[in-house]
Amino acid sequence: MSRAHVAVLKVISKQMSVAGAAVECGYSRQHLHRLVARYKAGGLDAVEPRSRRPRSSPHATEDKIRDFIIRTRLELTAAGWDAGPVTIAWHLEQAGLHVPSTSTIRRILHAAALVTPEPRKRPRSSYRRFEAAQPNECWQSDFTHWALAGGGDPEIINWLDDHSCYLHGCSARAPVTGTVVVDTFLQAGNACGLPASTLTDNGRACTARSGGGRNAFECLIAALGITRKNDKPSRPQTQGKVERFHQTQKRWLARQPPVATLPDLQRQLVAFREHRNEHRPNRAVRRSTPGQAYRALPRASSATAPRSHYRLRYDHVDAGGKVSIRHAGRMHHLGIGTAHRGTEILAITDTARVTVIPLRTGKVLSNHDIDPDRGYWRNKQRSPGRWPGPTVT
Repeated sequence: MSRAHVAVLKVISKQMSVAGAAVECGYSRQHLHRLVARYKAGGLDAVEPRSRRPRSSPHATEDKIRDFIIRTRLELTAAGWDAGPVTIAWHLEQAGLHVPSTSTIRRILHAAALVTPEPRKRPRSSYRRFEAAQPNECWQSDFTHWALAGGGDPEIINWLDDHSCYLHGCSARAPVTGTVVVDTFLQAGNACGLPASTLTDNGRACTARSGGGRNAFECLIAALGITRKNDKPSRPQTQGKVERFHQTQKRWLARQPPVATLPDLQRQLVAFREHRNEHRPNRAVRRSTPGQAYRALPRASSATAPRSHYRLRYDHVDAGGKVSIRHAGRMHHLGIGTAHRGTEILAITDTARVTVIPLRTGKVLSNHDIDPDRGYWRNKQRSPGRWPGPTVT
């Protein structure tokens, strides 16, 4: 029997006065009089404590908003996308609905048991975040592993814009080599324009500086006038954007049907790139999509490499001091010089010129103007060791 029942019954049975029962049971006389009145009107059940919940809540979240929040959370999670309060708020805004605060959205998710507690993490405020001022000012790149259903462990290389988090390219290769880095970089550059700088790790596919030389990627961006930056050893935070991006990419892939071949995996990556760039808000770019953020400002570019289209060819200088390339369906010969016979080279072709770089040194070896009417293109290098830059027509 509750304390309220005891006090009321002692008064009703006239064992004690209201004042005495109130003192003994710890109530005020006014409250005990209210309890006695409730007893006379409805019996002992009416004496039980009543809810203090207001009869109406004008500021309560509407049922359709609550249902939309829960449904969106389930749909995004099932598809492998981030589904936090900020993302859900963006979807509410896109649907033309009232957008409650992120705290309200978080409480609704907790009440629906849709939040899995995680260990405490290092607070975001403890990190020093950097963001490039313009699109194409800096591209971050890294690759990660993804297992195929039929066996095999291919790697996925990604090129991410530092300013907008726009995904310029993602390719599945087995494995990622220096040639793959160059090819995927130029594919992204031909589609979106070349960046002013790149930021990669110190893997052999991206840099050969640990061995005292240059690899193909280093030779290429040096010739294009692009600034090369590498993170510090054991400091993945330097490439924080692309490292965090891998988590999003893998979470999405884990929700897709398992694939057994590289082409099938690549098709999934194409769908992922399109949806992430154009249909998914990104908290890092103020809840706009990466595509919107990428197109909002003028693009940066390197000082010597205006937007053009580039093709690469790896070859060796033959015994006669020449290198052969195909242009417009016809074979042409580049005069390099017999002193360089046997040298492994990288030929960079833009719209009007072919530049030849030896992979060992990375310095420009020769320049050749494209002349479709001639089969032999002489060395037109005007300043030894420097590339005059691509020509855009």
